[in-house]
Amino acid sequence: MREMRLPPGHVPVKSGKVGILLMNLGTPDGTDYWSMRRYLKEFLSDRRVIETPRAIWWPLLNLIILQRRPQKKGKDYATIWNREKDESFLKTITRNQAEKLAEAMKGISGDIVVDWAMRYGNPAIKPAVKRLLDQGCDRILAFSLYPQYAAATVATANDHLFRALMGMRWQPTIRIAPPYQDEPAYIDALATQIREHLASLDYEPEVILASFHGVPEKYVQAGDPYYCHCHKTWRLLREKLGMSEEKLMMTFQSRFGPDEWIKPYTDKTVEALARKGVKSMAIIAPGFSADCLETLEELDGENRHIFEGNGGEKFTYIPCLNDTDLGMGVIRAVVERELKGWV
Repeated sequence: MREMRLPPGHVPVKSGKVGILLMNLGTPDGTDYWSMRRYLKEFLSDRRVIETPRAIWWPLLNLIILQRRPQKKGKDYATIWNREKDESFLKTITRNQAEKLAEAMKGISGDIVVDWAMRYGNPAIKPAVKRLLDQGCDRILAFSLYPQYAAATVATANDHLFRALMGMRWQPTIRIAPPYQDEPAYIDALATQIREHLASLDYEPEVILASFHGVPEKYVQAGDPYYCHCHKTWRLLREKLGMSEEKLMMTFQSRFGPDEWIKPYTDKTVEALARKGVKSMAIIAPGFSADCLETLEELDGENRHIFEGNGGEKFTYIPCLNDTDLGMGVIRAVVERELKGWV
């Protein structure tokens, strides 16, 4: 930490350290109705997520969606809840990622501090920024754990970070880590994850789906680069594995509401493949840095049932990179590149 000479009587100031703030999407505090309602209200009130005019969306959200959806989503979360820690696995994994990154950074500099936060729910971004400042971090690298950029993920996390800065007299210097959809370490890690998982099976899946979270089609038409980022990841991954478009397919999941979302849809593709006679398949979710409801319950649960219910026989879900050595290698590669000039 750099020494700072202050005039007599000046308030104490800590400075000279570099902070790394890992940011992920979010998690409810529990699976009960009110925990789910708080989380869903914060999430679905975000104008980055729902761009429908407020006059239309607000009554739908408060009078219909928040009356029914918390119970259903609470039951879904309960099926994949980390009961040992009484939290979602997304929270567990993100904490582990931050702790492992902090340990790895000790080998680079003793002046690096790592913290983590969620855009929605807890731990929140503003208190995380304050913790970093209190430890003397006058420079912070903000790293959203979304490989592909979307306004509804990366931009809204950055928005919340900047809102936290708005109330500060002395703001730290901020760097925003870019999306890493084509980062070589990321593509290599995904390819290795797939190869190792397939090698553990006693069969060769006829088809592998790379399922990304979807967004409404109109968001892409308005200029969001998300589809292009997903497509690039998919292309590079296919090239790395030497697979055709028919062997490693790209689909999009988790659509919500009546609007058209980017296609092809994961659930419809899974159903069509099974009905066409495909008997074995695998799914991986390259757009998620950590397993969560959308991977554990939706892909490994709902889509498994869709496949098996329509004639499919062998289904496997390939986990996210999470806090494995492969996953941490990706995070370290991005962080170390973006810290250049600071450490």
